[in-house]
Amino acid sequence: MTDHPFELIRGRKADSAVKPKHPLAELNSRNFAKYLTVFRPSRDVLESLLEKARPSIPGLTDCSAVLAVTNYNPDCVWAIARNRKFSPAVPSADGFVAMLPLNKKGMYQLATNALDTRRPDVALLTRPDERPAGIYIWATYAPGPLAGGVALFMDQMSSPAYAGVDLYTRPNTPDGFRFNETLGLTKGAKIGPIYAPHLYTFPRAPRTPLYDSYRKSSGTRAVTVTVARTFEDLVRVASLRSAVYIGEQECPYEEEFDGNDLAATHLLGYVGDEPAGCLRIRFFADFAKVERLAVRREFRNTRLAFQLVRAGIELCRKKGYRRLYGHAQKRLVNFWSRFGFKQFDGGHELVFSDFDYVEMVAELDKHPDAIGIGADPYVIIRPEGRWHVPGVLERSANRAATRPSVQEQVADHPMTQHPAQEQAA
Repeated sequence: MTDHPFELIRGRKADSAVKPKHPLAELNSRNFAKYLTVFRPSRDVLESLLEKARPSIPGLTDCSAVLAVTNYNPDCVWAIARNRKFSPAVPSADGFVAMLPLNKKGMYQLATNALDTRRPDVALLTRPDERPAGIYIWATYAPGPLAGGVALFMDQMSSPAYAGVDLYTRPNTPDGFRFNETLGLTKGAKIGPIYAPHLYTFPRAPRTPLYDSYRKSSGTRAVTVTVARTFEDLVRVASLRSAVYIGEQECPYEEEFDGNDLAATHLLGYVGDEPAGCLRIRFFADFAKVERLAVRREFRNTRLAFQLVRAGIELCRKKGYRRLYGHAQKRLVNFWSRFGFKQFDGGHELVFSDFDYVEMVAELDKHPDAIGIGADPYVIIRPEGRWHVPGVLERSANRAATRPSVQEQVADHPMTQHPAQEQAA
C-alpha cells in the first residue's frame, strides 16, 4: 500500500533498543482476544478504514488497488475491531493489517526491490487455497490498543495455507527499523540465491497441527489437543463427557453414549498433562458433523474450547472436507458463529436431552494440502491426525517384501506340488 509498511502501528513509540521487547513468536493472542476481533472486511468497511488511515500513512495507495488485491485473495487485509463495538451483522473496524502472499515470481521481485507495492500485480500473488513462497507485510494501521491486533493477525497466519511461511517487511524510516527489531524481525533476507539487505525477515518453523499439539510431560500448562487413539484415550473422553453432560446437564447415560462413539474421531484437549476437554467428529459423504464439545468446569477460564473447535476444523479440512454441520444449543449460537457456523434457510429447531438446538453449517476454504487419492500413499496410512510425521508402516518399508505367510501357503497347497509327485502318489 505504501513504501514503508509494518512501521505504522500508532501505539507507544518503538523502543530504541534492538533487543526484541515483543517478539512476534511470543505474542499471546488470548490476552488480546478478550477485547479485540479480526475479520476480513467488506468493501464498505475497507473504504472506511483506508480513509481513517490516510492521515497517518503518507502515500497510502487508492482503494481500487486494495480492492483488486482483496478480490483476488480476501486474506490480504484483516480488519481490527474492538469487541465492545463489534457487531457481526453490521461490522465496523478501526485498524487493519494488510499482507501480500507472494508466489515465487513475486518473491523474486521483492528480493530485487522491483515489487510495485502501490499497485501490486495479482499475478504475483497466491489464491487463498495456494501456499505462498513468502508473506510480505503490506501495511499496518493499529492505533493505540489496537496494536494487539497483530497477535490476532498472526493467529490467522497460522492457518494451513500460511503456517511456516516466512514474513518479510521493508521499512525505510528509523522508527520503522526500531519497530521491526522490537518485534524480533532481523535485517537482511536470503531469497533463493539473492541476498536482500533492504528487507527484514521473520523466519517461521513449520507448525505442528493444532490437532497433534499435545506432548506428554512437557512441564508447562499449555493448552493442547490430540486425537484419541487408544482405549485409555476413549476412557478419558467418556470421563470428561460424564462429568459435563451427565454430572452437570443431567443427561441420561444412554442418551449421552448414543452408539456413535466407536464410529467417530475424538479430540482430547489438555491443560498441561490433565485431560480437560474433548470433541467428537463424525464423517459423512460430503460433510462432517462436529458434536459433543465438553470442557471441565475448572478449565473453562482457559481457551481450550476454542482450541478444540479450531483443531477439529483443521483436521476436517486436512481430510478434504469443506462443509461442517452441527446442532448448537440456542444459548451457544454466538459461540459457534465465531468459527463461521451459520443457521441456514430450511434449518430445523430440535429438542433432545432436555435442551433446545438449532442446525448450523460452516463452509470451509479448501485445505491446500488436503489428503486425497493421488497423495503419497504412505501419508494415507499414517495414524489419524499424524499425517505430518512418518508412521510405523512407513518405517517397515525398509524391510524387504518377503511375503512369509504367502510363501508357506503356496508351499502347502496341493496344486503347487510337483506333477511327478502327484503321479507317484
